[in-house]
Amino acid sequence: MTQADLEKAPLTAPPPIEETPLRVLVVDDSALQRRLVALNLKKWGFDIKEAASGNEALKECKENHFDLIISDWVMPEMDGLEFCKEFRKLSRESYGYFILVTSKNEKNDVAKGLDAGADDFLSKPVNSAELKARIRAGTRVLEMEKKLISQNETVNNALKELREVYDEISKDLVEAAKLQHSLIPVRHKKLETAELSLLFQSSGHVGGDLVGFFSISQNRIGLFSLDVSGHGISSALLTVRLAGHLNPHNKTQNIAFEPQSGGGYRFLSPPEIASLLNDRMMEEMDTEHYFTMAFADIDLETGHVVMVQAGHPHPVIFNPATGVRFLGAGGPPIGLLPFVEFESFEFDLKPGDRLFLYSDGVTECQNTKGELFDDDGLEALLKNKLDASGPEFMDDLLWKLTEFSEGTPFDDDISAILFEFERKIMP
Repeated sequence: MTQADLEKAPLTAPPPIEETPLRVLVVDDSALQRRLVALNLKKWGFDIKEAASGNEALKECKENHFDLIISDWVMPEMDGLEFCKEFRKLSRESYGYFILVTSKNEKNDVAKGLDAGADDFLSKPVNSAELKARIRAGTRVLEMEKKLISQNETVNNALKELREVYDEISKDLVEAAKLQHSLIPVRHKKLETAELSLLFQSSGHVGGDLVGFFSISQNRIGLFSLDVSGHGISSALLTVRLAGHLNPHNKTQNIAFEPQSGGGYRFLSPPEIASLLNDRMMEEMDTEHYFTMAFADIDLETGHVVMVQAGHPHPVIFNPATGVRFLGAGGPPIGLLPFVEFESFEFDLKPGDRLFLYSDGVTECQNTKGELFDDDGLEALLKNKLDASGPEFMDDLLWKLTEFSEGTPFDDDISAILFEFERKIMP
């Protein structure tokens, strides 16, 4: 076949080997060289377009998408090297593999081609086997890119779905936090002979701490501070259930009141309350959680207190006149072991005494060095704030802990209840 026959030969070929064959642009100022390369590519199932110059090729690339470019280096006006540089400046959604065809084989020339953005080189005259090998190398790169794009799209879609799920969870957690805060209906309450102040600061959206109080009788009040093990939603759910067991509004739903056959209710002693809660945890609540509790039965007339400490931090009495005293001997937590016996201890509050119950988030607050606030830090704070009372004291406590932790988020929930005994009612 003569050169004239080659130039006139139609670019017919068998059907493409792929449903969407790669698009290839063949660039050469020699029609014969273009036709030789194009015939082979057609035969191998590629979608071919030709251009006779770098300028024409650049125009084609601006108007059409090509997966692979095979361009001669030496051409008039715009050579292959300049065309490659301009091609790399184009905005594309996917990578274009660029092969430079050249008779140049000096290392400096190869370096220039790579710097311009070429991926591979073909030597003139173009050998069919070498052309096929270079094309295969290019298609492998393009296939890897397609896989990466597909995988990235899958990952991005998954991340989008996760963000949507996370947004929904965040909304639910915000509502859950509102619900949990509603379990502490008041932050400060004035009684005839005392004042109550409560503090709750969750380390996350929801927490496992609970503080509260309820009326036992006209002259008695029950105070409690609870701390469920762990963090997060499961701890918060158990806290909500425990709040139901210590319902301040309905004695029939409050575990501390035992209905009597003749009518009325008997109020259980603090150790009995702890034992009953322990039985419920072991028998009814299928959970790995347990909790600590300090519960105080306080006579509002005399200041007499009966208390149980079930693994909870030591209650504190502080008074401007008598200083700071830590109470209790510890005791086992609730829900960890069956058939546990809980013991009470008793003491009398004097006018001016403040009874302080708190979770271990206070004493176990950490700073950036890993040091704990500890009992010593709490005692120093109480001695420094002997005259502070009510919400002012709670604000001072939270500020001191924030200062100690150097502004880092708390690792655990912070909760406390302060009972300030003001005076006795004289007969």
